[in-house]
Amino acid sequence: MLLGFRNFINFSFSCAGFQKHLNTSRGLFAGQVRAMGSGKKEKIAKLSVAATPSSPKMFPNENVVVGSKLDEILSIQNDPGKLDSMTVQQLRTALRKVGASSKGRKQELVSALKTILEGEIDGEKPPVNEKESSDEPLSDPISLPKCKRSETKEKEVVDETLEVDIDIKTVKQSKSVESSDICGKKRTIKRKVAAETASIHVEVSQEVNESAYEKEPWTRFAHKKPQKGWVAYNPKTMRPPLTRDTNVVKLMSWNVNGLRALLKLEGFSALELAQREDFDVLCLQETKLQEKDVEPVRDLLKGYDNSFWTCSIAKPGYSGTSIVSRIKPLSVRYGLGIANHDAEGRVVTAEFDSFYLLCVYVPNSGDGLRRLSYRITEWDPALSQYMKELEKSKPVILTGDLNCAHQEIDIYNPAGNKRSAGFTIEERESFEKNFLSEGFVDTFRKQHPDVVGYTYWGYRHGGRKTNRGWRLDYFLVSGSIADRVHDSFILPDVSGSDHCPIGLVIKC
Repeated sequence: MLLGFRNFINFSFSCAGFQKHLNTSRGLFAGQVRAMGSGKKEKIAKLSVAATPSSPKMFPNENVVVGSKLDEILSIQNDPGKLDSMTVQQLRTALRKVGASSKGRKQELVSALKTILEGEIDGEKPPVNEKESSDEPLSDPISLPKCKRSETKEKEVVDETLEVDIDIKTVKQSKSVESSDICGKKRTIKRKVAAETASIHVEVSQEVNESAYEKEPWTRFAHKKPQKGWVAYNPKTMRPPLTRDTNVVKLMSWNVNGLRALLKLEGFSALELAQREDFDVLCLQETKLQEKDVEPVRDLLKGYDNSFWTCSIAKPGYSGTSIVSRIKPLSVRYGLGIANHDAEGRVVTAEFDSFYLLCVYVPNSGDGLRRLSYRITEWDPALSQYMKELEKSKPVILTGDLNCAHQEIDIYNPAGNKRSAGFTIEERESFEKNFLSEGFVDTFRKQHPDVVGYTYWGYRHGGRKTNRGWRLDYFLVSGSIADRVHDSFILPDVSGSDHCPIGLVIKC
């Protein structure tokens, strides 16, 4: 940047308030611009600056050269060798006179002064007369390099509004106004401008993002070990449209973490959810119902006249699964057919015309991983074998809380949970071995290979607000019908449980 050699313009910024003309990716703010003229005359300088993601430097590569009285410096132009013979102190003095940085080694100082003199000779920008600059507003774009904060105070200034359009997603560092002072004094004010501008940029970005995240926290990309290309799941933009003439079946699944407690929540309406999503079948896990509690909720949804419930008899008020459907199934089964696995009400199977649907609540390995061995050596292999037997007659769809975050992309903090139930290497390998390697397809990951989408957020640390969660809920399908899946989705906006619903739209 070429600086003027005697006259300088100092700009100081102060925030004048934000104009909330905001969308998803852009922020608009207003600041105040102040200019001090020579002879303590107050003059106003107006600027208009735009920032776009496509221009990394954010501003045009323009230079402002103000002033022309450099008789003692310009004499060097006719004798280039004179620069090399100057002492470090002389070089620094010369640079200070032109308002440039005087820091660095001798060779750096010589190079800086040569650059300034060459710019003066080239004359790309004509010098501005003091009188002209005091009578007319400056209109040249001004480059805004990063500077340090200064403690210098300003006096006798006039306020004017500056509007800057920034891209809040791509702007990572702020730019500041650096130009010349008409008086040639108080150069430190421009450094103060830099610091204040930086703080304004940060405040705008944070305010815009935080406001959006409060309304839709699931859109916050949250992962402690992110990989290139990963993005946060957003159902508003990632669910493919469905035409009316497409013949599909829509399935949904939800770990409700206690159905009676969910139904008592103020503002929750199962009917509204059904009307919004228009699903054909709803699978529920962790209903925590006893058999005596089933009848009052059997007619949970009007129009869904077919409901099938299984409850834990080993431990009342624990586990429990259900299938609620407006399509009458051909047959219904409960459990895996193995006494050791069927006392906790974890499996309901409904047979439809073209597939079997399994609603499953896989056992959690528990505190201290006390059930890890049972989970990976008994339960997972038994469930896998059951699915393969069913698959001999027609394709299988498995849904529910499978209590396993399969890959690192499926959990916010993979490194911190390597020995946590649901993310141990043993559980993940068992998931791979017993289900995926047997030909069943993780529909969400197939559709969204680089998308971070969670279905569970722990209550303890308010994980839902910060989107620090796990993907524990799945739709797995037989490989033979994987290409018929139109959409595998998550509904993170539906609250009422520590899990959210998931869905599958499959073409008939």
